[in-house]
Amino acid sequence: MIHIKAPHDYSMHQHKASVFLAGSIEMGSAEDWQAKVVAGLGHLDVLILNPRRDQWDSSWEQKITNAPFREQVEWELSALDAADIILVYYCPDTKAPVTMLELGLYAHSNPEKLIVCCPEGFWRKGNVDIVCAKYGVEQAETLEGLIAATAERVSACISSSSLSRRSV
Repeated sequence: MIHIKAPHDYSMHQHKASVFLAGSIEMGSAEDWQAKVVAGLGHLDVLILNPRRDQWDSSWEQKITNAPFREQVEWELSALDAADIILVYYCPDTKAPVTMLELGLYAHSNPEKLIVCCPEGFWRKGNVDIVCAKYGVEQAETLEGLIAATAERVSACISSSSLSRRSV
């Protein structure tokens, strides 16, 4: 496994199956659920794209003219596009507005990339469940289930990639 956090370059690893970790961060105050995902997928030959930035500064003005903020958002958008799989986790005690935006970007346009976990207690669980049902987005009930579903999908991605290389 290769684990790349924003804003670091991942382009030299794009030949690997990749997973983007979309979900609650809340400017760094949400639980670090990403560490659990990284540990759970650590046995796989996968590229993990993690937007939880080590040097995040919550005082950054969230404007297009703020270079570090813009770099973060552009890194996330590019990594979302590049990823084979987008894992989405909503922590129940967060609002996760950016994660809601990311779900909206891909649920309609590329639902097969998504695997979503929205546990009971998330303030907009109903909205997330309805969007996922309407667009056929796979859902898991728990973070552990999300990790297992992602591992299964990564393994399938690696297998199909190996098969396509052999048939060339």
